[in-house]
Amino acid sequence: MTDDESAEYYTLLCDDPSHEVVLVDCGPRQTDVILALRKLTGLSLWHSRVLARQAPVIVLEGLGDYEAQSAVSVLRSAGAEAEWRQEPEAEERTAPSP
Repeated sequence: MTDDESAEYYTLLCDDPSHEVVLVDCGPRQTDVILALRKLTGLSLWHSRVLARQAPVIVLEGLGDYEAQSAVSVLRSAGAEAEWRQEPEAEERTAPSP
């Protein structure tokens, strides 16, 4: 490249930022929520039960808007309290303290 030529660089922005699904509370129908978690995450029944008992916990990450809303709908229909939110940017995440 000569001095007269210049390169142009573009930053591509994603229209749909990634979202995460948070299980806030398991609710009274714990068995139904565990089965819903198993269906959504593909985890074993035992791991789904452990995950449900750790609420509030992030269940899924990196989802699009529609997928996150659908996952929350499945959890809510099973009796759980769940929410979806936009994932924080990489620089906004805080590192665990030592």
